[in-house]
Amino acid sequence: MKRITTKLLLLLAGIHITVSASSQFAAWFQPKTMRIDYFRCGDAGHEEIYLDEIREEPYWGGSRTRLIDDTGYGNYSIKVYDAATGTLIYSSGYNTLFGEWQSTEEAGRTRKCYTESVVFPYPRHDVNVVWESRNRKGKWEKRFEYTVNADSYLIKKETVTYPTFDVVYSGSPARKVDLVLLPEGYDASQYEQFLDDCRKFADALFSFSPYKENKHLFNVRGVWAPSADAGVDIPGDGTWKHTALNSNFYTFDSERYLMTADYKTVRTLASAVPYDLIYIIANTGKYGGGAIYNYYGISSTGQEDSYEKVYVHEFGHLLLGLADEYEGDTSYNDLYPKEVEPWEPNITNLVDFGKKWKNRLPAGVPVPTPADGTYADSLGVFEGGGYCTRGMYRPARTCLMRTFYQTDTFCPVCKEAIEKQIKRYAE
Repeated sequence: MKRITTKLLLLLAGIHITVSASSQFAAWFQPKTMRIDYFRCGDAGHEEIYLDEIREEPYWGGSRTRLIDDTGYGNYSIKVYDAATGTLIYSSGYNTLFGEWQSTEEAGRTRKCYTESVVFPYPRHDVNVVWESRNRKGKWEKRFEYTVNADSYLIKKETVTYPTFDVVYSGSPARKVDLVLLPEGYDASQYEQFLDDCRKFADALFSFSPYKENKHLFNVRGVWAPSADAGVDIPGDGTWKHTALNSNFYTFDSERYLMTADYKTVRTLASAVPYDLIYIIANTGKYGGGAIYNYYGISSTGQEDSYEKVYVHEFGHLLLGLADEYEGDTSYNDLYPKEVEPWEPNITNLVDFGKKWKNRLPAGVPVPTPADGTYADSLGVFEGGGYCTRGMYRPARTCLMRTFYQTDTFCPVCKEAIEKQIKRYAE
């Protein structure tokens, strides 16, 4: 039998009511987290989702007013519907390591599974959860659907307990961007080193605009979980370590790409505090790291003289999926179909440029824009970006999403997009 709520009875009687967003949260959710762990499996051209388990976690660090994701960011999305009424009550976009793996040579010759998970406020009633993926035409396709009995005794309630500490505290998690810092490759004797590295990360992040102007909208917390060994795996050197989060260099056989495929453990460790975003600090002198939108970021402590810019650059990927604005050796069609405008806010292939920064261009700036001469320091449409040399364009000649050595700032388009995303989390 479908539940008949007070609001529904009033609407049936022709009485229109207005409720606050916070009241809507209280009607649909409890102030804790439901986490669904699953496997995404497939190859270069196919993917399937298989359920693993469902967990209850003690905190909800996200907004209680902005529950529907309207950004259009991400190659994947999760949508949560009230099972009784079919009402969409939560959604969120994200990217994954599996999605990157699909573009590798290995994915063209074998199948593989990656652990993934999604989180949302703990529902008061049964919900239908729908997983969607963006296809090569930019359209959403449903990949999996599962109905969750919110009162099921099979939902795990194994709360983890780790020592935690505040690096930056600005107020209630419901109205802040909550960032959790996790340790990788710190042994039991290196707690103070991890604490110092967390402070170093926060100092770096909040030394750049627009983060420094919005520091009051952030909470940054650390979770302490020592590893058996100091350091991380470096397969190319024959170095293997027993660490808390099982990270390794040579991800996809790229030497500097430091990541972990053990996302389930990452989520479990992060659940010790309220959080929106996860960043891992890896205790290794080898330069490397990476970050994936609404998934996690990771950087080594051995970032040489440019460590501040590395942290800020990678955090741009994590926070809102900013694209890399430099060229690479990736062919155009590997990542960005020619007929589809990229969803990333800071690159365009001019298919639907009106949705990007077209209306912000100064009068007289040509499209495309020459990278030298009159328009070199102007907001424009400069060719090269998203790993593509031809056919992809960026907003400025230089930006922290393009280079660490020619600038200390984000371009105007990236800066504005970062500010908007911070406010979305903090509402």
